[in-house]
Amino acid sequence: MFNVFKKDLNKYKTYSNTNSLVLILTQQGLWAIFVYRISNSIYTSKLPVLIKRILLVFCLIFQKWIEIITGISLPYSANIGERFYIGHFGGIIINAHAVIGANCNLSQGVTIGVSGVDQKRGVPVIGNHVYIGAHAVVVGKITVGDGAVIGANSLVTKDVLPHTTVLGVPAIKINNHDSKEYI
Repeated sequence: MFNVFKKDLNKYKTYSNTNSLVLILTQQGLWAIFVYRISNSIYTSKLPVLIKRILLVFCLIFQKWIEIITGISLPYSANIGERFYIGHFGGIIINAHAVIGANCNLSQGVTIGVSGVDQKRGVPVIGNHVYIGAHAVVVGKITVGDGAVIGANSLVTKDVLPHTTVLGVPAIKINNHDSKEYI
């Protein structure tokens, strides 16, 4: 857990050129990620069920506190890869069943949630090295491929191919640029 958080912190350091202590004290996204990493490690641990449930109650309290003060909801049951970065805090909602790959960046106001009916109901699976712009909404039983870019204010309800950029409401492919310049 601490090794993964250290990778998250190092990513913050590369963007800000600031030392770890300043980042830990000032970056609300990092606070949310830290609480998520601790809570998720307990959730996925092999602890006895009773002990795990008791610890998860405390985790839930800390997660709700983080959600209130930062506007970032990262449920402990979500699956979020290492080197996760939240560029600006506020209004970020991640579904409890969402899967987000390694080395992904989220901007403020992003929602990754449930949508659809019957067999199409579900939550997104986000690949590695994905950039999601401000106020984008990614919902439904879809896959966002590795290296994809989702532009600001986009509504994504269909699969996104790897190494492409989508934009709009509904989001459509606008080019084959990948996330290399964003991450």
